[in-house]
Amino acid sequence: MNFTLPNLFGALDMAVFLRQDADTFGLHTEAPPWLLFFLRQSEQEGCSLSQTFPYLSCFMEDAEQHWQAHQTQRLPSGIWVETDELGNELALEANALWVDGQAVLLIQHLGEKYREAVNHLQHLRNGLLEQEKLENEVLRRTLKIKQREEEIAIKLVSLTSYRDEETGAHVKRIGLYAAAMAKALNWPGQQVDDIRIAAPMHDIGKIGVPDKILLKKGKLTDTEFAIMKRHTEIGARMLENSNIPVLNMAAEIALCHHEKWDGNGYPRGLSGTDIPLPARITSIVDIYDALVHERVYKKAMSEKEALALMQSMTHSHLDPELFQLFLELLPVMRRIRKEVNEIGDLLVSY
Repeated sequence: MNFTLPNLFGALDMAVFLRQDADTFGLHTEAPPWLLFFLRQSEQEGCSLSQTFPYLSCFMEDAEQHWQAHQTQRLPSGIWVETDELGNELALEANALWVDGQAVLLIQHLGEKYREAVNHLQHLRNGLLEQEKLENEVLRRTLKIKQREEEIAIKLVSLTSYRDEETGAHVKRIGLYAAAMAKALNWPGQQVDDIRIAAPMHDIGKIGVPDKILLKKGKLTDTEFAIMKRHTEIGARMLENSNIPVLNMAAEIALCHHEKWDGNGYPRGLSGTDIPLPARITSIVDIYDALVHERVYKKAMSEKEALALMQSMTHSHLDPELFQLFLELLPVMRRIRKEVNEIGDLLVSY
């Protein structure tokens, strides 16, 4: 084999070996200085490169197939590192190819090219680590904000918990039910979190209803019911005009959770999709949970009875499509009912 560009191989810091037999190679170019440590003068005429560089023993099988196929393009071995006589690390790479009827193995010292690549990769890695660190800090602060918002919601809901028959477990379940439906509707994660916190505040306006009406055991008179209905507007006024999205959603739910699909609800007589979606969701889950749980003023219905009653309320009171979604999510709702029992703590974080 006659190479016409020997200076090129020297400039590339590359040694060219020709295969003599299955495991013996002869050096075809002048030995670069870095190679002298690994090859004695006598070995340059013929040596086992897989013994000199054990890493190549893993590469020779692929190289043999490459040579047998007379492939003229390079087959790279991948980079490996050796230590020279001065303790310096040398980054080397071999390439197998077929040239002028001979099996050729090129071994190159990558030098500064390798160092620059490593430094570049390290720089990228450090950048990614710094980005991940910043993202984690953002997530940590976001979680802290969510926890703060939830604490606000807990405090607000607790204002009414001492005045009516609603339990802490009930309001927590309302949030979890609503979040499950929002997730099934493919809401963004932040909005799913918002409705989980906001839905439990739907009756917060009851704090403005007199005890003699709020706690009355019998049927309300028309006048008393008119006063009771004002809790929707009271709640909305308490929560609206905030810079916190979750409180704005809570205000919307508080105002509209007694609106009905057919327009016969209150306080505004909205109908159909004019009723805000979070309020329509909250209405369904609130009715479900109230029906299947016992209260001091009523016994619990069986789930079958409750669902039959709710089915009869679609198209009049409840959004029929949302109720169908609710039915599809019943296994999820049942799990929430099972896991969140009538416990003393109000809205215990999960």
